[in-house]
Amino acid sequence: MPGIDECLLEAMRLPGARGAALVDWTSGLALGTVGESPGGDHETTATEAAELARLAAEHGAFAAAEDPDGERPPVEDLIVSNRDSYHLLRFVDTSFDGSVFLHLWLTRAEGNLALARIRLGEMAERLVLG
Repeated sequence: MPGIDECLLEAMRLPGARGAALVDWTSGLALGTVGESPGGDHETTATEAAELARLAAEHGAFAAAEDPDGERPPVEDLIVSNRDSYHLLRFVDTSFDGSVFLHLWLTRAEGNLALARIRLGEMAERLVLG
């Protein structure tokens, strides 16, 4: 089971990957980063991505219809696309408060969004925190 660094390095092996981070969406802090960051500053990117993640996670309109145990994040992932890139935010189930997500930044020309979404989900399941 990989830790943060191994998980982020694995994410960077995806086609078109430009940067990746593990972010706490409650505080907006980057717990780990690798590669480039949109705008050139990993901490600013983490804070801004955390705002988006918090918005999706805290509003019931985006939650699953049923969550019997109430322990999983209400959203699996978010996809933001622009003219030249994709941003994929994948929420990670944790044994504590479940407030972290993986942020992957892909170039649109080389990236494969479907593959990235599948692989990031697999990485999130294997990620060991703590």
